[in-house]
Amino acid sequence: MDDLRIRTAAPADLDTVLAFWKEAAEGTSISDDRGGVARLLDRDPESLLLAERDGELTGTVIAGFDGWRCHLYRLAVHPGHRRRGVATALLAAAEERFTALGGRRGDAMVLDENEPAHRAWGAAGYARQPQWSRWVKPLRP
Repeated sequence: MDDLRIRTAAPADLDTVLAFWKEAAEGTSISDDRGGVARLLDRDPESLLLAERDGELTGTVIAGFDGWRCHLYRLAVHPGHRRRGVATALLAAAEERFTALGGRRGDAMVLDENEPAHRAWGAAGYARQPQWSRWVKPLRP
């Protein structure tokens, strides 16, 4: 895993990240567009972490901190690089970021039907919180 590099995304990475998510991420989000990711980087330039191996994007995670809670989104690893420590390295980097910012607990958005993700998150020490449900309202069509 010595050849794995974790770095923060830059505006020049937007198109690459969006294309990567189409191939490696489960599901889509209302914010999966150039404007959505650009706003994320404008607001919190260090929130989108990228894993690269030999210059190739192999994984992503959004590690957002709002001053109160630590939120994890878009943990995605390219199918050809799974089970090789990419997600573990990304989550370790995200948790280091949260700790440095004063965060106390990380939470993750995980699709109910994504069983492989449940196993990965569980292996990383995360557990489903059965007493909470996510409530959403799209703010625009």
